[in-house]
Order: sequence, then C-alpha cells, then structure tokens
Amino acid sequence: MREHDSYGSTTMRGKRNKFDDDEPDFLKGGRLTPALKEDPDLPDEGDRWSTWDGALHGPEPRPDWVRTEHGAVDTELGMLKTGKEADVFLVQRAVPDTDKVSMLAAKRYRDGDHRLFHRDAGYLEGRRVRRSREMRAMTNRTAFGKELIAGQWAAAEFDALGRLWQIGQEGGLVCVPYPVQLIGTEVMMEFIGDWETGEAAPRLAQVRADADELADLWRQMTDALSVLARAQVAHGDLSPYNTMVHDGRLIMIDLPQIVDVVANPRGGEFIARDVRNVASWFRSRGLAIDEEALIERLLYEAGLR
Repeated sequence: MREHDSYGSTTMRGKRNKFDDDEPDFLKGGRLTPALKEDPDLPDEGDRWSTWDGALHGPEPRPDWVRTEHGAVDTELGMLKTGKEADVFLVQRAVPDTDKVSMLAAKRYRDGDHRLFHRDAGYLEGRRVRRSREMRAMTNRTAFGKELIAGQWAAAEFDALGRLWQIGQEGGLVCVPYPVQLIGTEVMMEFIGDWETGEAAPRLAQVRADADELADLWRQMTDALSVLARAQVAHGDLSPYNTMVHDGRLIMIDLPQIVDVVANPRGGEFIARDVRNVASWFRSRGLAIDEEALIERLLYEAGLR
C-alpha cells in the first residue's frame, strides 16, 4: 500500500482559527507534547492521566463517547500508521472501573528535523502568520521555521476537522472523524474502526465493492467534495488511500494540507486534482464518471466560476 504523509452553505472563511499564530510557545510545546512528558503522578492503571484539561477541544455538541472526566486515563495500544510527516497511534481513554471508554487515533507530527517539507510551499500559499519574523523563518526553513510549520500542519488539520464535522452535522453528512483535542503537534481524533478489536477500517483502495456499493460510495464521495467546495476548501491530497470506509460510510482523513481555494491562487487546481485522483480509481473499477462536469460544478460551488 502506498504511504501518505498524514490519518448547508456554512463557510469556513472569515472565521478565526482556534489556533493562534501569535502564540509560538503553544507551537513549541509540540516538540514534546504534554501527552508524552514524564508525569511523576501516574495513575494506577493505564499509561498517563487524560490530557483533556490541557488541550484545545473539538466542537460542540460533542459526541457522547468523548471522555472529559478528570479521572480518565489514557492507554497506548500501539501504532496504527507511520507516514512521512506524522505517526498515528491507537489510544484508549477510559474512566477506571466504569464502562466509559473511547478509542482515539493520536496523530503526532514529527519535529522539523524529522519531517519532509517537499510539498509545504504550494499548500502554505494563502496561509500567513502575522509576525514577519515567523514568516521569514518559515520561508527560509530554519529549525524554528520548520517547528512553526509542523505546528501549523497540526492546527490546520484540527481546525479543518472541526469545521467540516460541524458542516456535516448541519447537513446530515459527517464525512470526517470527530476531532477530540489538540496539544502542540498532537491531534487526537475519533478512531475509525472496530472499537472492540482495535482494527482500523479499510482504506477505500482496499475495498472490494459490487456495482451498487461502488455507485453509493461515489455518491458519498461527490457529496463530500461538495461539502468541501461550498466551504471553499479542497482536501489537497485526496486519494483512495486517505479515505476510509466504515459500515458503508465514507470518511475522509489526512487533512493537514487543506487548501483555502479562494486565498490560494492555485485553489482551482487543487479541486481538480482531488477529483481526478479519486475518479480514476472508481473508473478503473468500471464506474462511468464525468469528472470534468463534476470539477466544473465544484468550482461553481466554491465561487470560482
């Protein structure tokens, strides 16, 4: 399997991100997140106390399974995925001696010395920080600049998941995992898979669907792309390898490179590339697709036509 470097008309533009680029100390904390620091006051069971209190939280209303209790503990159950820029771990968050349990995917972005930034320039067009010193550091790829970029990737993914999840709630189409919390460069989100066995849901590329199932998955894909277009964003790296299928439901993952298609001068190109990447997979399995018509519709919905 190919590795990828990640896991209504409501608009995402004009809203302030939960991440504030004037808070570099928050980003610098990502190199050693509170979730990974040694804690002398460890719980009797599990690996650490829940880091909920020290984190930025996902949107409300929160799903019932989100554990916010002070007494919850986190137990790391192993790695789900390794990628070029981040690793994803399976974490159980539970309140001891109760049935209050949730399963989370903890995505941890690597620091600037261990990440590949070959694609950063195109995706970061349209993203700006307010301090010129930080902007210069990011442009010149200094160690500090790389650290800031890593923090921006995590914050961008957390913010994108939260906003798209809310849009999906309003429209009855939730096509992304629920983002639980953000600390530094660690994003904790809903684990998509079997909570009993810890087995992740398959990627779209792994699914063997009959004609009816394939048509339904394509319908879900076009609906999800419309949600993004109306929010004036593009996934930026959409493919059958960063889309999951769980209980017949299509879920987009790996969104750190999400693109504001209005602010980014190449926004329309990103929309078209996303469509062509997934359309080619469906077409190779026998589904007739008019991708150019879909691209034109999405560009119109995004306000680019």
